[in-house]
Amino acid sequence: MENYEENEFSSYFQSSMSESDDDERFVSASKKLSDDAIENVLRPKAMNDYIGQSKVKENLLVYITAAKKRGEALDHVLLYGPPGLGKTTLASIIANEMGANFKQTTGPAIEKPSDLASILTNLNENDVLFIDEIHRLNHSVEEILYPAMEDHALDFIIGKGPSARSMRINLPNFTLVGATTKAGMITGPLRDRFGVICKLELYSPEELKEIVLRSSKILEREIDDESAKLISSRCRGTPRIANRILKRVRDFADVFNDGIITAKITNHALEKMDIDNIGLDGVDRKMLKVMIENFKGKPVGLDTLGAFTGEEPDTIEDVYEPYLMQIGFISRTPRGRIPLAPAYKHLGYNIEETIN
Repeated sequence: MENYEENEFSSYFQSSMSESDDDERFVSASKKLSDDAIENVLRPKAMNDYIGQSKVKENLLVYITAAKKRGEALDHVLLYGPPGLGKTTLASIIANEMGANFKQTTGPAIEKPSDLASILTNLNENDVLFIDEIHRLNHSVEEILYPAMEDHALDFIIGKGPSARSMRINLPNFTLVGATTKAGMITGPLRDRFGVICKLELYSPEELKEIVLRSSKILEREIDDESAKLISSRCRGTPRIANRILKRVRDFADVFNDGIITAKITNHALEKMDIDNIGLDGVDRKMLKVMIENFKGKPVGLDTLGAFTGEEPDTIEDVYEPYLMQIGFISRTPRGRIPLAPAYKHLGYNIEETIN
């Protein structure tokens, strides 16, 4: 029996939110510090355990198998797509499938050419170096990376003036795996040096349901198909969000139903997290209501929208807007953002009455 009451849910949710070390949106695909522990536990280690992205997996397995047969390092790989789709996971799987060491860093962490040189000179033969947010490498660091990727060497200039001379340090054969959410920000010379370029797509509800069931098993929590379906339908096609929501639903189940995740528990948890049936949260709905109620569906600029919602324009553009555009709720025009008919319908507005 589910031995809980509505007021118990309310008090528990409020206390758990007050204890949180940040005010994260549950449906944000951006990585949070709280995601690290759970992702490390749930992350698959082999390609066969990696759910979704079937075309990418099939091609990578061919390239990996061919490289192993030739006894060579895999060609450099660029993974791009929205956040939370498993680019880091896929990079670690590539290393595991190649039987190689996995070294990980981020573009912003490599501040100087000497930082990159230190990382590269500590690599062993056939190692996999993963650089997340590779589009954020600064120009001087990127230039050092070109000969490292192409010739497996580092070129330095020692000294100044007439006494300056060039020096080359040979590097072991290695595979660079770069990941980015903004492929358009990667310079042409860097992009051209990747032999394998893979685009990761949003997941289907069926794939996400499979991920939720797998994660629940690893977390040692009983869950039924209906609960897994509820979670998978509200996570914006993103495994990271699915696992984050599952973790919070698990909390409710632990407190109110002896750890068993049922549809009733899941529905209550999703309601308390303010996530509706298509994955919109309070911030998304507030933004849409401002566009519909305050501006009557007319174009709204990012700065104006930010002033009304209390959010930074860059945050609206990078975090909130992409999903609303994907599901056809808003559109960009030369004059600003406008809400579309599905947004009116979802929020219960009559489009003719609202505009007029």
